[in-house]
Parts: sequence; structure tokens; C-alpha cells
Amino acid sequence: MNRPESIKSLRSTSTRTWDMIIIGGGATGLGIAMDAASRGYKTLLLEQADFAKGTSSRATKLVHGGVRYLAQGDVALVREALYERGLLLNNAPHLAHNQQFIIPHYSWWQGPFYTIGLKIYDLLSGRLSLGKSKHISKNEVTQRLPNIQADGLKGGIVYHDGQFDDARLAVNIAQTAAENGAVVLNYCKVDGLLKQNGKVSGVTATDLESGETFQLAARTVINATGVFVDEILQLDNPGARPLVRPSQGVHLVLDASFLQSRSAIMIPKTSDGRVLFAVPWHNKVLLGTTDTPLESHSMEPVALEQEITFILSTAAQYLTRTPTREDVLSVFAGLRPLAAPQKDTNSTKEISRSHKIIVAPSGLITITGGKWTTFRKMAEDTVDEAIRQGNITAAKCNTKDLRIHGYQKQPMTQIPLDVYGSDAAQVQALAAMQPELGKIIHPRLPYIKAQVIWAVRQEMARTVEDTLARRTRALFLDAQAAIDMAPEVASLMATELGKDETWQKQQVAAFTAVAQNYLLKNIRTREQLPVGA
Repeated sequence: MNRPESIKSLRSTSTRTWDMIIIGGGATGLGIAMDAASRGYKTLLLEQADFAKGTSSRATKLVHGGVRYLAQGDVALVREALYERGLLLNNAPHLAHNQQFIIPHYSWWQGPFYTIGLKIYDLLSGRLSLGKSKHISKNEVTQRLPNIQADGLKGGIVYHDGQFDDARLAVNIAQTAAENGAVVLNYCKVDGLLKQNGKVSGVTATDLESGETFQLAARTVINATGVFVDEILQLDNPGARPLVRPSQGVHLVLDASFLQSRSAIMIPKTSDGRVLFAVPWHNKVLLGTTDTPLESHSMEPVALEQEITFILSTAAQYLTRTPTREDVLSVFAGLRPLAAPQKDTNSTKEISRSHKIIVAPSGLITITGGKWTTFRKMAEDTVDEAIRQGNITAAKCNTKDLRIHGYQKQPMTQIPLDVYGSDAAQVQALAAMQPELGKIIHPRLPYIKAQVIWAVRQEMARTVEDTLARRTRALFLDAQAAIDMAPEVASLMATELGKDETWQKQQVAAFTAVAQNYLLKNIRTREQLPVGA
């Protein structure tokens, strides 16, 4: 995970052929890099921004089978996801853990209905079950969820799913891929495909930091760019039919006092048929999500006013302490790369959550759809397809039992260093060597200066945003605090990266501009501006 060394490796291998070049550094692309490298393939991953910059850092933080997919009858998807959930909790216990959920019910028929459904959910998880579901009384619900609306409450159903830190997992998967021999690079954009006799034979890429360009030969090229897959497909076949229909999911972050519980709340059916979660995460509460079909996509999607109103108004129906706009510490939006439907529809329910692998006549392999929970299986299927295409020698997948970087069975309990797993001791050692690095950067968040240094040295953080959004989760937990932290973080990073004061100012300005979209007050202001303002 040393970027300058990775760039050097591109120069030194520019006349050689990679077994596999993967375009896209989100969950899917990183998973493929880890799988391919662990099978012994010469693997290169190129990401135009930062790892998990898009969808993969903006999830609901759940490793789950999908209770609502079961209600829709997609048993195969649920079974696969539950199996993968179990594998991930085994392979990355420092980042993924068992989370108890409670479904409160306010009519008598919902009790047996949801209990039976969740018993089927348990059954599908098999030997990788995280715990049995059960019905509990009204008193038990209010004891476990002190802020739940008790009027009309009949009882609740307890079930178990997984929870994780998505961006931290992405970084650790990148590290695991690198440890197995892969070269992974952020801020390196693929801007063209090389072809021989009509077949894709590599890519052209540009290092966005230096402007240096590369022509890189490959036996197999994988398009794993999430909501951007159609842009790569256009490079291969201009005018190709879109494969992806983006759907936006929005989350609001509140203080932990709005839940006062280690249990999460799951509302299986809201006023418009959506599912709503209230989940404890990093000593905050995550509320979400929405499912809004969009016609376009961007690197920084923005929450819509109606999505915010929906989440707040629905939460108010179930929490005795009603959250208001002023209580929201951060709001973030992510785009799901759903496989485009064959017919026009505005209902995301009709768009499959399953992943699809498409092989173009040119040999370009594209993977679309899927979800974080099944990233490992998506990677396995993609590499297996590359083998079937005959350009690389067959090798067996071994990621089912592959421990992800940082693996530690008994994570530390000190937030935020628990998410570092086995690396936590080295972060602490860094702080011990220089006491100044042990200081908290902002009083409202637990991050210390040593984490910034570690992010640059060991995790390929290149910008203030990389550090505050994805190496730490400051931007997602408290946007204003993150903005306040930016100058200090820029100074620490500049020393490590050999940057000057001008770079620091540019970084603070760039991060502040991005962070404005995470402050709820700015969304209302923006939507009230006249057209063209």
C-alpha cells in the first residue's frame, strides 16, 4: 500500500503483461483483486478516485441476507448473502460483528407473521447462523429500546444480522490484495482500452497526481466500476445499451441518545413500503435508508429534501424523542449500481439485487449489481469467468477462509482503534513514540493524530478527504467537526507527503466544499436557491 512504489511497478512492467487488470476500487473491484492475487495471478487494480470513494463507503453498514428480499421471495439471493455474511464475520472479526435487531410490532398479526419469516431466515443461514430469532413481550421491547414508542406496542421480534465499517473493510481488502502480490492504485484513471484483432488487450491509464500516462497490457480486463460501468462499456463499444440504473440511498446520523441501546431497530414496512433502520454505529445512530431511482449519477451524490423528510417523519413515528433537522450530525447519500431493467420502471423493487457478469464480444468482462455482503462471491464468480474465457491458467479460489488484513478475533474495545484489529498496537506505538500524536484532534470525535500519520504511511491516504471520510469516518459521523479538523489534518499530511502550505490550503478548501453536502442545513438552503444560482 505504498503509492510511489506502485507507480514505479507500473513503469517497470509497462512492457510486460498483467494476468488481470481490474478497473474500479470499490467493494467489487477490491474483492476481485484479492481473489485474483491470492490465486497467484499477476493483478493490477486501478481506481480513478480513492478506494471506496463511491457507493462502497456509503452503505447502511449492514452485512445481511436481506429480510425484505426474503419477503419478495428471492430465497436464492438471501441464502447466498447469509452464507457470505457468515464468512465475512469469520474472516474480518475486527470489522464485522453480530448485531441484534428488534422489529417492534403494533398489531397482533405482525407478531406471528414476522416471527415465522425470521425463523425461515435463521434456517437459511444454516451453520453460519448468528443467533436464533424469537418473539419478545412489550415490556422486553421497551427495556431493550428505551426510546421506542410504547403506545399501541404489542411486542417485538429479535433477530441477528451483521454490522461492519464499509470503508475500513475496503482499505483492509486492498491491503490483503497487496499482501498477496497485487498492485492497487488510487487516483489512476483508465481512459482507454487497448485492442488487438478486436479483443481487449489492456488499458491506457493516467496517474491523476502527476499526469503520467501508461499503456498496460493484460490477458483479462475487468470492468468493476459500480455505477460507472457504462462509461467503461462506452470505451469498448460506443452506443452500447446501459447496464446500470442507479438508485440512491440516504442516511442521517444522530447522537447515540436517540436510541440509547445496543440493539438496532428495523421497521420492515413504512408508509411507502420501504424498510427503515436505526442502527448504533461508532457511538452514533444511523437512520436510513431510502431507495430513490435516479436518471444520472455523480461521484458526490446529494440527499434530496423529500428523502430527508421521509426518514425524519418515519423515525418520529417510532421514537419517543423525535429527531429534528437540527439534531442531524451528518447526512450522506450513496448510489446503488442496480442492474438496469429490460422495461422502463420507476420502482427499484423490480430491479434485481443479484449480480450479473457480462462478457462483451471484445472479451471485456463486466460485473454489475450485487451488494457489499456478497462481494467475495461476486469476486469468485468474476475470476472464474475470466478463467472460462481461456486467457489465464485455472487456479482454485481460496478466499472462503482467507483472513482479511487486521484480522483479530478479540478486537480492542477502545473506539476508534478497535477497527484497526491487529494494526491497533502499531498505531498506539506510533502515538507512544511521539506523545503529540496521541492527542485527540477534535473534542466531539475520538480520532487521534497518529491515525492521520498511519493513514498516509500504511493506507495510501492522499487527500484530507481520504483521511476524514474513509480512513477515519469523521465526515460521516459529524460533518461540522470534520470541517473543523481539516486544517490540522492537512498540516499532518503535508509533513508526511512533503507538501507545502499552498497544498494544505487547497486541500482544506476542497474538503470543505465536499463536506458542505453532509451538513443538513445546506441542503435546505440549496433547494431554496433560484434556478441558476
